[in-house]
Amino acid sequence: MKQKRHKPEEVIRLLREHDASGLTQEDFCRQKQISVATLNRWRKKYGQMDEADAKRLKALEKENAELKKMYAEAMLGNKILKEALEKKL
Repeated sequence: MKQKRHKPEEVIRLLREHDASGLTQEDFCRQKQISVATLNRWRKKYGQMDEADAKRLKALEKENAELKKMYAEAMLGNKILKEALEKKL
């Protein structure tokens, strides 16, 4: 079965919908076709967030990934320069 990727905004909407409904976790999950474990994992990650917070989190994660990539490229450049200097000496 192909897994569906839910956007953080959609996850938060589902969490708020579950809070507003009077359904048990099992009934709600069956209705939305997700597992109870997934709902609990989402609640742990996105529990007190609103949609604006989720968008900010997504932007920060993207920026963090770009910074990690830049750092890795800089470290690779440093290593190449060190090797070139060692060969000259």
